[in-house]
Amino acid sequence: MISARVQATPWLAIRTFARIAVILAVALIAACATVPDDPEERAAFEETNDPLEPMNRYFFEVHRGLDELIFKPFATVYRGAVPNFIQDGIRNFLDNLASPVIFINQLLQGEVDAAGDTFGRFLANTFIGLGGLFDVTDIPKHDEDFGQTLAVWGASEGPYLFIPVLGPRPPRNLAGLAVDSFVLDPVYWWAESDKGKSWVPPVRFILDGIDFRARNIETFDEIERSSIDYYAAVRSLYRQQRAEKIRNGRPAEGDDEDDPWAKFDEDDDEQESEDEEPAKKPSE
Repeated sequence: MISARVQATPWLAIRTFARIAVILAVALIAACATVPDDPEERAAFEETNDPLEPMNRYFFEVHRGLDELIFKPFATVYRGAVPNFIQDGIRNFLDNLASPVIFINQLLQGEVDAAGDTFGRFLANTFIGLGGLFDVTDIPKHDEDFGQTLAVWGASEGPYLFIPVLGPRPPRNLAGLAVDSFVLDPVYWWAESDKGKSWVPPVRFILDGIDFRARNIETFDEIERSSIDYYAAVRSLYRQQRAEKIRNGRPAEGDDEDDPWAKFDEDDDEQESEDEEPAKKPSE
């Protein structure tokens, strides 16, 4: 009994934190700064939307300290000590575990074709790829979460928020993380059904974080080295990445202006309209 309680303690703390975070997220959405009416001020506001910047910068530095002391050393040892094929197997297995959540979110977003891809990958890799350890299919891989679903449904992102360990988590994304982790994830419900398995979700979370950090050591080093303001660079890159994921790779509105083929399309349309215009009858 004591052992079970000890095993459940870390995950209980994470769940409690997540619930508090969702409450804070809702409060932040409700209390976020008023959007300016002036077009230039509105554009600047939407670009940053960081009314809690002093607090966020403090948490960002806390996260950097934890990264230097814990995350990056663990990731470096992991990458150096664990053979590449085992790392790939772990990544494949973790990705396969996430497939049901991705599948549900794709259906909620109306992405039926992508949901079919995810379902096909999950079946193939689970039954042929030894539970997902091997990626045995060339079916496209997608990445969706409930934060993206909320965006598709029209929910505002809310003010920028940085949380140590979790990283950039605006209210919409934070609420999405809680729904994915504690509502949609079959692994969570499987672990909840037997308290002896309560260690599975936190171990999965930690392993996923270590693997992600190990695969991006040089990337983060380069961003930090080339940035005048590391915090602002991370904020900007995060928003760009999230916007692209929400669009599912589709071009943003207005991208045709930079498309060299757009002019030719316009010329073709004009020519077709001229060809279709009926000839005027000669006056009698």
